[in-house]
Amino acid sequence: MPKRHYVSSVRAAAAAEKRDRVIQAATRLLRENTNIAAFSLDAVAKAAGVTRLTVYNQFGSRRGLLEAVFDVIARQGGLTRIEEAMAMPDPRMGLDRLVEIFCHFWNRDSAIGRLQEAMSADPELARALIERNKRRRKTLEILVARIDRRKASSSARRDAVDLIFALTSYAMFANLCSNRPADEACRLIQAASRRALDPLQS
Repeated sequence: MPKRHYVSSVRAAAAAEKRDRVIQAATRLLRENTNIAAFSLDAVAKAAGVTRLTVYNQFGSRRGLLEAVFDVIARQGGLTRIEEAMAMPDPRMGLDRLVEIFCHFWNRDSAIGRLQEAMSADPELARALIERNKRRRKTLEILVARIDRRKASSSARRDAVDLIFALTSYAMFANLCSNRPADEACRLIQAASRRALDPLQS
């Protein structure tokens, strides 16, 4: 029995090592290749030095692989700190912190911009990124609901979420950074996000 457990542990470790290697290769391809169409299971397998079947067995599909890569990019970009922002006692301070986290994320990795721009040409990539944006929107809905202590109308809350969702997008950040430093763009987004909450107080 101990021998079987040892063999099983070795196999699991080998599978985890291969998985990490594949994700690293896939992340590198996304960052270095401007042509998203070239991102395939075959290309990633070749870059990782494994078979296409190995990639397929680990991730199931190109979409599954994209999701795994996005998880890595999110962790490296500090999106795990969102939990800290959501846990802050003052939800308005939490919103400021959340904007900061997203601005840092958009500014950190040039590949993020390329991926956002490639959405129109790659439906599979678009679906994966849309799911990520849904998570951002859900986070904002929770935060705005905490801020809305006076229980404004549902349309007022929805308007506030819509505005802040647009303000915290990559497109908004990139547009503002075209003629100002990133930290200044972040301060502008924070101020505009606070103003989007004003109707909830009236």
